[in-house]
Amino acid sequence: MRQHRTFPRVLGALLLVAAAGISCVGASPAAGTAAEPVTRPLGQVVPVPASVSPAGSPFTLTAATRIRVDRGAAGAVAVGEYLAGVLRPSTGYPLPVTDDTGHGGILLKLSARDSALGEEGYRLRSGRGGVTLTARTPAGLFRAVQTLRQQLPARVERRTLQPGPWTVAGGTVTDTPRYAWRGAMLDVSRHFFTVDQVKRYVDQLALYKINKLHLHLSDDQGWRIAIDSWPRLATYGGSTQVGGGPGGYYTKDDYKAIVAYAASRHMEVVPEIDMPGHTNAALASYAELNCDGVAPPLYTGTNVGFSSLCVAKEATYDFVDDVIRELAALTPGQYLHIGGDEAHSTSHADYAAFMDRVQPVVAQYGKTVVGWHQITGATPAPGALAQYWGLDRTSAAEKEQVAAAARNGTGLILSPADRTYLDMKYDAATKLGLSWAGYVEVQRSYDWNPAAYLPGAPAEAIRGVEAPLWTETISENAHIDRMAFPRLPGVAELGWSPAETHDWDSYRLRLAAQGPRFEALGIDYHRSPQVPWS
Repeated sequence: MRQHRTFPRVLGALLLVAAAGISCVGASPAAGTAAEPVTRPLGQVVPVPASVSPAGSPFTLTAATRIRVDRGAAGAVAVGEYLAGVLRPSTGYPLPVTDDTGHGGILLKLSARDSALGEEGYRLRSGRGGVTLTARTPAGLFRAVQTLRQQLPARVERRTLQPGPWTVAGGTVTDTPRYAWRGAMLDVSRHFFTVDQVKRYVDQLALYKINKLHLHLSDDQGWRIAIDSWPRLATYGGSTQVGGGPGGYYTKDDYKAIVAYAASRHMEVVPEIDMPGHTNAALASYAELNCDGVAPPLYTGTNVGFSSLCVAKEATYDFVDDVIRELAALTPGQYLHIGGDEAHSTSHADYAAFMDRVQPVVAQYGKTVVGWHQITGATPAPGALAQYWGLDRTSAAEKEQVAAAARNGTGLILSPADRTYLDMKYDAATKLGLSWAGYVEVQRSYDWNPAAYLPGAPAEAIRGVEAPLWTETISENAHIDRMAFPRLPGVAELGWSPAETHDWDSYRLRLAAQGPRFEALGIDYHRSPQVPWS
């Protein structure tokens, strides 16, 4: 079955069969997995693949299965070990990772000749004799592994021994991403999250083929990264959070650990230092950053727009240079986010002058500028990306300003607040979150087209999508779970899957099938009434 516009309807029919409890093999579901088929229909995953061709018999994972990696396939062994680490606890199988040249089992294969697969695409072939995952890069193999995981019963995600069988439907999946930027942002400034908490979120994001982790490292309420040349930023500016809690910050080794962990999941960390506004934690730490030379008190509220670096002072640019230099040295990725939104205490002229001074500093240290879409009110640097967070009700003039920048070469990351902000309440009864952008239920977060969203912006300017999670009301893992899931997988699908596959009626069934997987992973998700959870 090739991927065409009819695919969602065909897959939807398969999902209805699965939802009815009909299995592709003649065995009863294990206890506790009531509506889950023993063999999940090929392609019943999130994000939905570009091309799915069911055929032949399923593959069954057994105690004799090996995970085989091509000899000399640099980077593939680590992906094989990752896969084994996912599968061993629940199956109880040894699943050795080997470079033997035998047959059967699970083969991870790097093939430079498969140019059509690009940097992250893959092909999965499954049959009675084994499963072969093929990609041009280790990142592509890693994305293939996420599809393989979702083709297995959800209980494979548990960390305790579970009953089999462990089957993968027969056929071929060929898959490449729609956009190169598929991001999720975690605000660690309003409330601080530890290294282990961030790693937990990285693992959740990886399952849905997210490839950018945007860390919002500074704001009015807290500064979260150690800067050797300005130590009080972390030790004092990082000493509180919304509501007056203890705050916290990452040492440079902590930050390196997050970057390395994300890289092991083929995810790039994009650090953000918000400026010239959202800077009270920095202003409180160093009086010389204030125009009047007086440090304000630390701030634990949730208002925005009241703070600003002193644009006229040279000390400001010494500060910016030092922070960007040290952060760039810690960050192997291409991008550095400089914020730039809600600078209400900075005049337009000062804002433009500030951006003219700061953007070249980012380039000086080898990084590409990312900023919130307000940077289009200045002059975006060549190659810069603007992250658009406007609403449906955002003024036509503001939308046109961003679209004009896109027509002039500025790339866009789409994060419309009334579609992708994971901190927005689902409805009036939602206990966590905010509602200034409106209520954002699961269908609203999924049912839009990034390529056609911003009037006047050329489709080729869209670099991808990102789902931000601001943390004014979010302070623990359970809060992240409840607000990110089940909306995050839908945004991930908008970023990965071809436009013609986007179909709410089909998606809501595939999302429902993720419920047992969320539970197996310990994700306390929101049971949206729009989704027919089993």
